[in-house]
Amino acid sequence: MSVQIAAAGPESAGVLAALHAKAFAGGEVWDEAAFASLLAGPGIDARLALDGDMPLGFILMRTIAGEAEMLTLAVLPSARRKGAGMALVAAGLGAALARGARAAFLEVSVNNIPAIALYRATGWRETGRRARYYRDGSDALIMSCAPVQEWTDLSGRAKDRS
Repeated sequence: MSVQIAAAGPESAGVLAALHAKAFAGGEVWDEAAFASLLAGPGIDARLALDGDMPLGFILMRTIAGEAEMLTLAVLPSARRKGAGMALVAAGLGAALARGARAAFLEVSVNNIPAIALYRATGWRETGRRARYYRDGSDALIMSCAPVQEWTDLSGRAKDRS
């Protein structure tokens, strides 16, 4: 699998919604209208991971006032543990850094062990917890990371096509 990263805009809302539904099957998913609204908002950056023309996943970040928030990261189950997630995190944080972010945070379900492992491997650390944050009653871990050069060097396998 050759992972390439490309910028995604409002025209990609349907693709992002489809990927989100497949990545979070049985969980909380966002529809095309939600993505279209988010993509039209200020400070939003979306990146797609592709294998040729086949979408593998995406990251959606918002950067405002020097702080970036990872709104969602979705990778198809068939593409997990093959570099797409790490490439997306690197691309998302690199874009946030270019937009002036000096710190970043995210929320992730305590039950999403693979995502937590990915985030830890890419320099995130737990900084808090939101009790019963998700619809299923699970807590959210709040994770953050400070900017470092490695944000843009996390994955040498990714090529940015934006």
